[in-house]
Amino acid sequence: MKAEKQRIIVKRLSAPAGAGHGGGGWKIAYADFMTAMMAFFLVMWLLATATPRQLQGVAEHFRTPLRVALMGGTKSGLSSSVIPGGGADAASKEGEVKNSGESDAESDAKAIEEMRDRLEEVIRNSPVFQQFRSQLLVDITTEGLRLQIVDSDKGAMFELASATVVPHMRAILREIAPMLNDWPNKVTLAGHTDSIVYARGGMSYGNWELSADRANASRRELAAGGLADSKVLRVMGLADSMHLDKIDTRNPINRRISIVVLNDATQRRIERENSGAPKQRAVTSPVSVLRPPPLAAVPAAKVALTSSHPESDK
Repeated sequence: MKAEKQRIIVKRLSAPAGAGHGGGGWKIAYADFMTAMMAFFLVMWLLATATPRQLQGVAEHFRTPLRVALMGGTKSGLSSSVIPGGGADAASKEGEVKNSGESDAESDAKAIEEMRDRLEEVIRNSPVFQQFRSQLLVDITTEGLRLQIVDSDKGAMFELASATVVPHMRAILREIAPMLNDWPNKVTLAGHTDSIVYARGGMSYGNWELSADRANASRRELAAGGLADSKVLRVMGLADSMHLDKIDTRNPINRRISIVVLNDATQRRIERENSGAPKQRAVTSPVSVLRPPPLAAVPAAKVALTSSHPESDK
């Protein structure tokens, strides 16, 4: 009797639709991952290509977004983007914004003009400034945006022959302090007097000391209004060395406080000059050690030297 052969039955089950490779859920997760990586590298690219002034401006905006909105900050459509480039191909030279000295200067000048327009608008619309508009002078100088608060026959900024701030001057300084604090650039303060000789202190106290004390008193009022100490780069007393009215040097308009929001170039120059690193003198011809000539010798040859110290801008 022959043994029966054992039959092997193989059942093939067809996989349901969409079940290949463990299902399609991994595709969604992978797409989310790639999107996140693309956004990450885009942010890193923006940080690497933005200028320091743009980065500081963005940081200031996120630190005080509500204050910027309430003060009428520039609309997004009018603001300059932190994304450099543009044109048909952002990777090519045609689409790039070059970080040259000229383009930086133009961008800086445009920012200063926008600051001036915003400040003039605030002065026109703020009830604090209404009765003192004639004492507020706004202009643009080679150093940046300058706001001057001047004396008049009807209203003085300080008590007579003193650095004590009067109430309306205190209100003006505390009103503009938040604006100065929101702008990325640093500021300088300078006090000025007229040509009338300060007669109370003799040689120990005069217009130089009075103008410096008034500038520092103004700085304290700005700090009380919200200006950070780190925003102030210089506080100076200039006495009567610079008059607005050069004909009548006793005109009250010559008694003033000048607040300058520095442009980038001036701020870098001041910080560089005060960094403690002395500059080298440029030599245009070989210099040898000069010794006194002998009695019968001919006069020594002249040696030409040029100094690299910057000329005073005052």
